[in-house]
Amino acid sequence: MKRIPLKTAREIELMRGSSRIVAEVLAMIGQHIQPGVTTKELDEIAEAYVRQQGGEPAFKGYGHEKHNLFPATLCVSVDDEVVHGIPGSRRLVEGEVVSVDVGVKKDGFFGDGAMTFPVGRTSEEKRRLLRVTEEALYKGIAEAQAGHHLYDVSAAVQEHVEAAGFAVVRDLVGHGIGRSLHEEPAVPNYGVRGSGIVLQEGMVLAIEPMVNAGGHQVKMESDGWTVRTSDGQPSAHFEHTVVVRDGEPEILTRHGKTGSHKG
Repeated sequence: MKRIPLKTAREIELMRGSSRIVAEVLAMIGQHIQPGVTTKELDEIAEAYVRQQGGEPAFKGYGHEKHNLFPATLCVSVDDEVVHGIPGSRRLVEGEVVSVDVGVKKDGFFGDGAMTFPVGRTSEEKRRLLRVTEEALYKGIAEAQAGHHLYDVSAAVQEHVEAAGFAVVRDLVGHGIGRSLHEEPAVPNYGVRGSGIVLQEGMVLAIEPMVNAGGHQVKMESDGWTVRTSDGQPSAHFEHTVVVRDGEPEILTRHGKTGSHKG
């Protein structure tokens, strides 16, 4: 495994700035999610705010294939889209759920976060999916303490999700974050407690459960970005940027407005 960079107090302070913008974007977008709005409109609102705050959209222009770089500020993924949905002319429909993922670069450091929102009134099962996924995120975060193992985080997510009858996506993972959007280590949402690297104070992780109502299998769409559930069942995604501490972890992307799974 490549070296995992530990962040200094100064670097964490800079990450707090980029992560604050992430949290504010998610809170703002949540207020705009309603039937009839297009995913492109949400993206335009987000990009304007990120730039107004002196940040850069981390996802825009991201990618490993030069002919197919990600074209937007937000990933907006609806219902059976798990992650990396490309904003466009699609209008949200009452009863859907929509996952919004945003990354921001500011002062050389990144923040990354995601939330899933109901569109108007949704089914009880979709609300339960959102609630369990968000709960699993916090179960995982609670394990992100110095001296714990990396897969203690992973196992905590998996145990909570599977106990509720849902499935964690195995083909996609969380990640370290800092001067780069994606750093070591990879943070799976499944694993065996007591295994993986030992976490150290100053590691910063983007912990992000991606949870399917049906099976864990996913497939890539022809656009090269959008990932869907293989069985067409809905999916949810929640993410925070988290500092490993000697004790209670610090969530950099926390925002005062919560209750995203209400609906």
